[in-house]
Amino acid sequence: MRHDGAMGSLRLFGRLVAASLAGQARYPGSALMLTIGQFLATGVEAIAVWALFHRFGEVQGWRLGEVAVFYGLVNCMFAIADALGRGFDVLGTEYLRTGAFDRLLLRPRPLALQLMGHDVRISRLGRLLQGLGVLAFGTVQAGVAWTPQAVAIALFALAGGVALFLGILVLQGTLSFWTVESLEVANILTYGGVQAAQFPLALYARWFRRVLTFAVPLACVAYYPVLAVLGKPDPLGAPAWLGTVSPLAGFAFVALAFGAWRLGLRRYASTGS
Repeated sequence: MRHDGAMGSLRLFGRLVAASLAGQARYPGSALMLTIGQFLATGVEAIAVWALFHRFGEVQGWRLGEVAVFYGLVNCMFAIADALGRGFDVLGTEYLRTGAFDRLLLRPRPLALQLMGHDVRISRLGRLLQGLGVLAFGTVQAGVAWTPQAVAIALFALAGGVALFLGILVLQGTLSFWTVESLEVANILTYGGVQAAQFPLALYARWFRRVLTFAVPLACVAYYPVLAVLGKPDPLGAPAWLGTVSPLAGFAFVALAFGAWRLGLRRYASTGS
């Protein structure tokens, strides 16, 4: 029975995603323009990184190709998580404030899956494709050897990073149970986290390195795995094997985020509408 329930929930999630994509596909011109806009908007950041290294060559021993691998992988992580976490992103404004959240509570399916299947944006392909392009450029420039082990580490890091960013979005939604005006605070962790993880951890001050490792473990899903993929020793002295296990922190973070989500859900009082 539990297996049937899980399969039913996954089928529901698939139908919600398909319905969301089908609705956007009815206006292909709009979807295409939004995707191109996302590609170009995030591409400006890549150009800024290129300009930095074009001007200074290396930055504390890090070359353009190596940083491009960080940049590309992190943007792929966030693009996927952003597509899946849109429902948590707009929970306060589109659900709690309007009373529409009560309808979700009446459905005998997990709330999280319903929200994750809400408004899966085609336009997020723009950031994903841009991230893949920069990642491909970085691997060529840095001379990455895509051995089976390197591919496995990169995919594990990608999954852990998606889990981590999804957890941040879940926490953003959870804050909406206390205040629907929590978006700007959460943006520090979402978009700010993307910006921070795009560069090697060794470039930051010690206190900030600790935040990115132990509070919001972005270093665990980006910095240490990329070092393992590049075959580059850590200037900070971390052991080489750390990158093969550190993405587990992303899954731990999303588990804690859903724990906070359940606490927030208990606090929710219906709007009565």
